[in-house]
Amino acid sequence: MRPGSISRHPPETQGSDEPAPRLQIYFLPNLLTAGNLFCGFVALTKIVEADLTPSPEGIINWAPIKLAMAFILLACIFDLFDGRVARMGGVDSPFGREFDSLADLISFGVAPAFLVHRVVLADVFESHPQIGWFIASIYLLCGAFRLARFNVLAAQGYGGGKEFLGFPIPSAAGLVVSLTLLIIHLNEKERTLGPWKYVPAIVLVFLSVMMVSTVRYPSFKSLGLRATSTFTKAITAALFLGMLLVLRDKILYYVLPTFFTAYLLYGFVRPRLSRALRHEIEDEGDEPDVPQEPPSSQRAPPCAR
Repeated sequence: MRPGSISRHPPETQGSDEPAPRLQIYFLPNLLTAGNLFCGFVALTKIVEADLTPSPEGIINWAPIKLAMAFILLACIFDLFDGRVARMGGVDSPFGREFDSLADLISFGVAPAFLVHRVVLADVFESHPQIGWFIASIYLLCGAFRLARFNVLAAQGYGGGKEFLGFPIPSAAGLVVSLTLLIIHLNEKERTLGPWKYVPAIVLVFLSVMMVSTVRYPSFKSLGLRATSTFTKAITAALFLGMLLVLRDKILYYVLPTFFTAYLLYGFVRPRLSRALRHEIEDEGDEPDVPQEPPSSQRAPPCAR
């Protein structure tokens, strides 16, 4: 080749004959994550298809929106179990972590933000619609930052401990959806959302801040088949579940937002509780602890999706 001429062939790379690394894709955990993503997609579809134009009698058909909310809450259940199944089977993998974050961004980021914008913000800021979609985008961006932070720290071996740094995005989505569902339920007879329509917008901004905050929450990640419990806790949980099933049409609208709100407020109360009381509330049984803290010179706080 003459000096100064440009080669038309890329240089040979060392180790080009080596086989490509094989991905570890475990069936059951990733199947549950796929269920999470599917629910998020269906929720978005129902939100788009919903016709919220009042009838001549002034009644709005909320059925598609309620169905979308149900799918988002179902996605929370899938997300609750996919990680636990992977940990119980010892099949955690980088692929599963990345796939889970992508599904979470759709089901708990895009879907709730679009839901509140369609149901509430588009009406509240009717004269200035750009304000509505900007508020919804804040929630989505904070959720994406949260998931990216979790993946980076987990890749460095610092994530996945017994604490969440900031409010988890599935819980944020659950609070947004359950609160919006309660407001719709309370105002169906009045045929409008009334002054309550401002509440989801305020909550959306507050949760955006909480997802990227430094407030710590218990993760309960070790709660699984091998976790133990006292007799009192077991019978109380069984009675509560039975009451929820029997009276679901009357109390479900109130139980869900109360549950997610209590978890949100617990992060503020938790540092003021005694160690014994915190252990009683957050006791996760006999699951083995996984060391998550980095060396003291490189210590970084644990983080959640």
